[in-house]
Amino acid sequence: MADDRLIVAMDVPNALAGLKLADELGDAVSFYKIGLGMLTGGGLGLANELKAERGKRIFLDMKLFDIGATVEAAVRGLAHFDLDFLTVHGDPQVVNAAKQGAAGSNTKILAVTILTSLDRGDLDDCLIKDGLIPDLVTERAGRALEAGADGVIASPQEAALIRALPIADDKLIVTPGVRPTGAALGDQKRVATPASAIRDGANHIVVGRPIWQAENPRAAAQAITDELAAL
Repeated sequence: MADDRLIVAMDVPNALAGLKLADELGDAVSFYKIGLGMLTGGGLGLANELKAERGKRIFLDMKLFDIGATVEAAVRGLAHFDLDFLTVHGDPQVVNAAKQGAAGSNTKILAVTILTSLDRGDLDDCLIKDGLIPDLVTERAGRALEAGADGVIASPQEAALIRALPIADDKLIVTPGVRPTGAALGDQKRVATPASAIRDGANHIVVGRPIWQAENPRAAAQAITDELAAL
């Protein structure tokens, strides 16, 4: 039986490629992430197909950011797709608006802290205030949770710090930037292995390229769930 702690990122070109990947993975995977890059390639249709027809869980990774009224309206519309998780940026006013939009649905709002592809140099370029990334991530996570987020997105390197926050005790922590031992890092800069991410407090890990670029995607996914089962 699939372990839903593993979320497979469908960072493939379009819905047809997504369905092909889902066919290859079969019952080895029960949870999929569909991101912004897939949106114009039939991403919402794919989400509906996987959820309604195949019984999969869906994480729609839109990282919404706009004025409150726009975020609320967007989330209200997306919630009709019966999503499990939906991401917004972790600014308190954005989180609050998203929660209002999701009211009455089962969609969990996850707040993005700092993207796992960024390091301190990138934050300097973006004029983000001084400070160590772990400290900034923890502070942003706390503020997002106080604003009502059901959980946060953070690198596995910050999972333990966030889990230690009193307000995070019963909240979700979802960690992208997870790479099985020996896998290429790609564009990720703050990474960890699947087992270490879960041990440090993550509820779910997100893995993309190491699975869908593998010669045998199902075997790659199964190796990760076996690693998690051994914890």
